[in-house]
Amino acid sequence: MQRQEADVVIFGGGIAGLWLLARLLREGYSALLLEPRGLGGVQTLASQGIIHGGTKYALTGHLTDAAQAIAAMPGRWRAALAGGGELDLRGVRIRADHQFLWSTAGVASRLAGFFAGKAMRSRVTPVAEAQRPQALADPAFRGAVYRLDEPVLDVPSLTAELDRQTGGAALRIAFPDGVRIRAGERPRVALSGEAGVLEIDTHRLVLAAGAGNAALLEHLGRAMPKMQRRPLHMVMVRGTLPALYAHCLGASANPRLTVTSHGEGAAQVWWLGGDLAERGVARSGADQITAARQVLAELLPWLDLADAEWATLRVDRAEAAQPGGRRPDLPTVDEAEGVITVWPTKLAFAPLLADRVIEALQRAGIAPSGGRTPAPDWPAPPLARPPWEICRWN
Repeated sequence: MQRQEADVVIFGGGIAGLWLLARLLREGYSALLLEPRGLGGVQTLASQGIIHGGTKYALTGHLTDAAQAIAAMPGRWRAALAGGGELDLRGVRIRADHQFLWSTAGVASRLAGFFAGKAMRSRVTPVAEAQRPQALADPAFRGAVYRLDEPVLDVPSLTAELDRQTGGAALRIAFPDGVRIRAGERPRVALSGEAGVLEIDTHRLVLAAGAGNAALLEHLGRAMPKMQRRPLHMVMVRGTLPALYAHCLGASANPRLTVTSHGEGAAQVWWLGGDLAERGVARSGADQITAARQVLAELLPWLDLADAEWATLRVDRAEAAQPGGRRPDLPTVDEAEGVITVWPTKLAFAPLLADRVIEALQRAGIAPSGGRTPAPDWPAPPLARPPWEICRWN
């Protein structure tokens, strides 16, 4: 049997867990991350890689608390991507340095773009016709285009880079049968598997497993904090498509359609979200593809999709439960009896969530013990594969 000590043990290898692990190690804490499947998880790799800065919250013409809280996130990410932030993410691929907002010819959509530009104080700027992205450069286009100064990352490369930097600190577990947890002020985790038995004594457990937090809390015999799920029905379309990172504005605060591009060379994959994904939850996969065809035909009718391939993915956004099921404005960090339960709510909020966990450790008097300890002799989790690599194409 092996024994190990760590200041913090993290459950969950999505962006919340990986970013927190990297921050803790950099701050001098010893930490281990436990993941039952693959790093990047479900929700992280199913995200579109957009580092939101709050613009979509300002589409009604005013800045909400959520918009103000998230406004600083692109700057923090950009600093890390340049190698001068709280983490060094120079090894992460930036798929696009900026995005576009486009409006149709409808008045409400044009006003939404105007108000977004005013509310965000020049972070949204009009784009001249000659500078429009290829997908919006057709002579038949009758809307307006704005540049949005928020980057889009290649999430698989982000996951791989964080894994590289924290190598040896992520362990593969067999949950629930191969895991026993004793909570309290001095928690202990016992792992069992083909490598034998590993006992880890720690000061804090952090549950950062997204939707998996519900099973972890149940495993611990805890009813709080409550979790809610907001489902999406995402669509992928693969073909000879121009790269596009853009949101089509509607009359509400939620984009009518969000498009990000993935893959290499001529065979691009468009990952479609926004209202299409939210309203398509009740549809079958075939019906959701039909709806996506109709939306693209209406918004970008000059695109030739005759030979395109299609696929869908259902994914749950896991969050702390809110009154009436509303969206939480900020990351959740809930601490009780040696367990810190977290949900970032958005990829962009990973730095702020790590801040709050570290603040919770400091309030509890848990000081860094001097950085990473020698890695135990235990299997490491693989990198999860993105949806467009494993889906069934139609």
